[in-house]
Amino acid sequence: MKQEFKHLKVVEIASVLAGPSVGLFFAEMGAQVIKIENKRTGGDVTRSWKLPTEDKNARISAYYSSVNWHKQSIFMDFTAADDQKQLNIHLQDADILIVNFKAGDAEKFRLDYPTIHALNPNLIYGEITGFGHDSDRVAYDLILQAESGFMSMNGTPESGPVKMPVALIDLLAGHQLKAGILTALYQRDVAQKGGSMVSVSLFDSAVASLANQASNWLMEQHIPQRMGSTHPNIAPYGEFFTTKDGHAITFAIGSHKQFTNLCNILNVSELVKHPDFENNAARVINRQPLASYLQDAVANFNLSELLPKLEAKFVPVAQIKNVKEVFEADAAKELILKETVDGITTQRVQTAVFKITD
Repeated sequence: MKQEFKHLKVVEIASVLAGPSVGLFFAEMGAQVIKIENKRTGGDVTRSWKLPTEDKNARISAYYSSVNWHKQSIFMDFTAADDQKQLNIHLQDADILIVNFKAGDAEKFRLDYPTIHALNPNLIYGEITGFGHDSDRVAYDLILQAESGFMSMNGTPESGPVKMPVALIDLLAGHQLKAGILTALYQRDVAQKGGSMVSVSLFDSAVASLANQASNWLMEQHIPQRMGSTHPNIAPYGEFFTTKDGHAITFAIGSHKQFTNLCNILNVSELVKHPDFENNAARVINRQPLASYLQDAVANFNLSELLPKLEAKFVPVAQIKNVKEVFEADAAKELILKETVDGITTQRVQTAVFKITD
């Protein structure tokens, strides 16, 4: 575990994924993280979000465990005077508070920024909302994926709109809040500006992550269409191919040199000078016939034979793995964090995976 923030005390009054992912980051960095859960509702709702195979009587779930590690969990009732007093004691010497209240609840429980700032002027108040302070809409990740355009362009022409299998908007908002809190900590500790409030909405985080798809519309009025895993600007990119021994692979060809090396290794070098494939623009237009030619070529190779040849020539290629196969790799195993909670061995992956060297 990293120890860069062992001097920090973080109070987390947040549930589900976005807010707790920020608390997890600080826990991984060595901070003391106190997670406050609602005593009246049984705590973080994800405690009950269980797979059919999980113990129905257990107080935690795999989902809950994914972002709650090395946190001290305390159950409180914000309407009870004793609990309010205990919470205020924690907040008086805390460095960071993370919240994701529904509209009006922060003021209702006297946990809004002005109240907390008066209690502890040096505290960084980190807040996640759904659609900003002016909206009381219930904002689950799925709703944001729909509202921000992600679902409209995810899937295939046949599938209809598809959500991403991870609550990615929650995680993106969490990253935005981390960046904001770290900036506020710098202002407090280096620029000596005292505490401040950092606010992030799921909607802003989602729209800010549209990247090239946003610019394709803003500059060229191109509305992204559902293309499966293919790319609107590059080919071959994202098509699936099956090897002789039945493994699924994909290519991410970003340059003509990579395309040339791919064709040479697959013994179809004639495609490089074919007028339909001689440059990237032509390959994008003719991606389907190109994919057909490449599939015929890939089918002549076993996976263990083909991957080393492609990797040696720096051709971007990957086997399409399921999660079980991912965690069979030593590199992935090194990222697993374990902890025993209520007699259950919980596991999750690290989120602070960067390395800092002197």
